[in-house]
Amino acid sequence: MLGPQDPVVLLQHGGLDSLTGKTGLAMLRHRRGPIVAVIDPAHGGATLSTLTGIPRDVPVVADLQGALAYGPKVAVVGLAPSGGRLPEPMRADALAALQAGLCLASGLHTRLGDDPVLAAACQPGQWIWDLRQEPADLTVAQGRAAALPCQRILAVGTDMAVGKMSACLALRDAAERQSLACRFVGTGQAGILISGWGVPLDAVRVDYAAGAVEAAVLEAGEGLPQDGLVLVEGQGSLCHPGSTATLPLLRGSQPTDLLLVHRAGQTSIERFPHVPLPPLRELVQICEGLASLARPQPLGPRPRIGAVALNTARLDAQDAARAIGATEDELQLPCADPIRDGADRLLEALRSQR
Repeated sequence: MLGPQDPVVLLQHGGLDSLTGKTGLAMLRHRRGPIVAVIDPAHGGATLSTLTGIPRDVPVVADLQGALAYGPKVAVVGLAPSGGRLPEPMRADALAALQAGLCLASGLHTRLGDDPVLAAACQPGQWIWDLRQEPADLTVAQGRAAALPCQRILAVGTDMAVGKMSACLALRDAAERQSLACRFVGTGQAGILISGWGVPLDAVRVDYAAGAVEAAVLEAGEGLPQDGLVLVEGQGSLCHPGSTATLPLLRGSQPTDLLLVHRAGQTSIERFPHVPLPPLRELVQICEGLASLARPQPLGPRPRIGAVALNTARLDAQDAARAIGATEDELQLPCADPIRDGADRLLEALRSQR
C-alpha cells in the first residue's frame, strides 16, 4: 500500500527520544523514499540529527497542520507503544491527516480502519493500511524454501530490539553496492513499512506462522540466481521468555546461513534482567542445532552462523572497537557493527560460507 516514493509524514508523538518510537526511527534511518516531516509536539522546531543522531534533514513540527506545508501524501504511525494502542494525541493528528486528504499507514495491533471515526474520514481515493493483518490462504510450512537455489540469510538475536532488522538492511545495502541480486523480507511493522511488503509475523496464528514465512521467502526468492540473496528480518529471541518468533522463521525460511545479532556488553534480557543470556558460544551451537532440524531431503550443508552483527550504539568508538575484537576472539567469527562500520565485512563472511 505504501509506495516507495510516497512522501511520508511520521506521527512520532513522544517517540523521537524514546524506544516507543523505534518504528519511526527505523524509517528515518533506512527508508529510501521521501520523509518530508516528523510530528512530535514535545520537540517541534528541533533539529532531527541533534535529537536522534540520524543524519537526515527532516523538519520536526508540532502537529499535522505544521506538516502539511511540506506536501505529505501518507501519514505513518511511527510508534510501537505497549499494548499497540493509538495514543489519544496521535489519534487527533491521524484524524486530521485523513481529513486533509492524506492516506494513513499503521503497524499497531489496534486496527485503525476499524475505528468508525477514522473510517468515516477516509474518502474515495484514500486508504488506511493496517499492515498487522494475517495473510489470506495460509498453509502449514512444508520446507519448500529449501529448494530455492539462492542464499537465504536469517538474522537471529540475543534479545528483542538489538538491531536484527537494521543488520539485514545494512547487508542489503552492501549487496547492492556489489551489484548482487538481493531481496529483503520484512517480518515486523518497521521492516514492512520500510520495504513496502512482507509478513507481519506476530499477527499470524502460531500453526501457520512458519507457512506464512515460507510463502514470503518463496515470493522473494522467485527468479533469483544461485548467487542471489534473500535476507530475512529476524524477530524476537530464543533467549526471551516471551518470544516464540525464532522457530517459525527458521522453519519457514530454511536458511542457508545465520547472522547472530547482539548488543555489546549485554548479559541478560534487557526488560527482564533476572533472565540471563547464555554464553555466546553456547547460543551459537543452539541456533545452529535448531536450524539443522526439520530440513527436507536431500540435505545440503548444515546452516551455520557465519558472522556477528554487534550493536555498539551505547559505546564510544574506542570501546566499540574493543568489544568487536573481544567478540571475534571469543567466537572466532567475523564481527562488525553494521550501522557504525557498514556491513561489507559481514557480507563477505556470509558469502564465503557458500
